[in-house]
Amino acid sequence: MIEVRDVSKSFGTMAALDRVSFSLNKGEILGFLGPNGAGKSTTMKIVTTFLAADSGSVTVDGIDVLEQPLAVRSRVGYLPENVPLYLDMNVQEYLEFVGRARGLGGARLRQRLDWCVEACGLVTEYHKPIGELSKGYKQRTGLAQALIHDPEILILDEPTSGLDPLQILGIRELIKSLAGAKTIIFSTHILQEVSPVTDRVVIINEGRIIADGRVGDLQREAMGSNRVFLGARQDAAAVSPLLEGLAGVERVEHLAADGGCRFEVRAPFGTELLGDLHRLAREQGWELNELHEAPYSLEDTFIALTKRSVRPGAQQEVV
Repeated sequence: MIEVRDVSKSFGTMAALDRVSFSLNKGEILGFLGPNGAGKSTTMKIVTTFLAADSGSVTVDGIDVLEQPLAVRSRVGYLPENVPLYLDMNVQEYLEFVGRARGLGGARLRQRLDWCVEACGLVTEYHKPIGELSKGYKQRTGLAQALIHDPEILILDEPTSGLDPLQILGIRELIKSLAGAKTIIFSTHILQEVSPVTDRVVIINEGRIIADGRVGDLQREAMGSNRVFLGARQDAAAVSPLLEGLAGVERVEHLAADGGCRFEVRAPFGTELLGDLHRLAREQGWELNELHEAPYSLEDTFIALTKRSVRPGAQQEVV
């Protein structure tokens, strides 16, 4: 559905994108992650024909974005980071204007207006001037304009920016409800937004793709090992060598604890670490107050992969 191949883009002497490649199948949802200035918005602008790449190619539904930009735009709904709104219009006027610009009219336009207003939670704001809306409702209005023509593909740049927790939940559920029917790319700095919506992510840093895959696979690649926390009312000096002697254990770290000992134990993914530790504790008669796996968060994975990819001497803030 979307094919990005070896795309590069520079602004003056600054290389914004360096041979970026990824693809999406029809009906797939992709989370697009990266630090500020990594190249997310530039990539989205190229896919949606707002920018031209210096080299490489992009096709949308088999259509080259440079050769047939209007055909691409007819298939794409785009929510840029800075929402394009006419503040002197009310919500109804604006969405009708966008719908007509998209070629809609009559009963079809009314049908799409009703659906978008309901889906994006704009019923109470429908007749208000956009300039008087809160940031969250402006964001919802921008999302409605991206959906008005019922596009096959959605490109959403920070779709939950400015929304409160309940509104974020609503947009998340809307994106999930469109899974299978639409192909979606969305970027976000709120990493918790990714896992509930999709388990596939592409991570970009310094204009280069550094990871592409399922979250679980990327966690294994980035973190290298599973981890279990064990706490017991025993002497640390007696417990530590027994933990280190377990098959497959790569590292044992003694952590601060009151009234006993606490350890972080690591072993390769696939090792029955939790079960082995439980059996050892039972055999040794340890009085446990803690024994559990600690799965890595998406933030852990994101930071590990991003730090690994930073070029020598580069300075970048991870968000």
